[in-house]
Amino acid sequence: MPTATAAAHWLRRRADNFIVGLIGTMFLTFLLQIFFRYVIGRPLGWSEEVIVTVWLWTVLWGAAFVIGESEEIRFDIVYSNISEGYRRIFTVITGVILIVVYGISLPAAYGYVSFMKVERSAYLQIPINVLYSIYVVFAVASIVRYGFLVLRAIKGTPSPQTDPADLRD
Repeated sequence: MPTATAAAHWLRRRADNFIVGLIGTMFLTFLLQIFFRYVIGRPLGWSEEVIVTVWLWTVLWGAAFVIGESEEIRFDIVYSNISEGYRRIFTVITGVILIVVYGISLPAAYGYVSFMKVERSAYLQIPINVLYSIYVVFAVASIVRYGFLVLRAIKGTPSPQTDPADLRD
């Protein structure tokens, strides 16, 4: 199965590349807005729209595809001081809860995003459903991710490293 592993690593690098592009876009737009506002004296109206949208995409894309399980926020003070068996139980419980919550929200979120094709953003006139579609991607990716985590925990695979000083993935 080296091909699947190589494909997964390639996809992970592309997800990283995409988020770097998003952050770069946000930063350059911010600098452009500063230049136009304070040097030229003519603020750009569309820059705020770009920055807010790119920030939304950055957070949800990063949570769905870039942040590793060892980098997730958890109660490390508790999680690090319990046995591996209890960690797997916690992983199953929280994973199932998140799968259910995202699963319940998915039809409504998809319906809302689909409906919003009738609205456009104020400056760039981009359909709102395109701007908010990242939530649907995030929800589906989270369901898949937590499904794998639950299956791994049930199989007895060790929990992710939780030592903040050790960032191995």
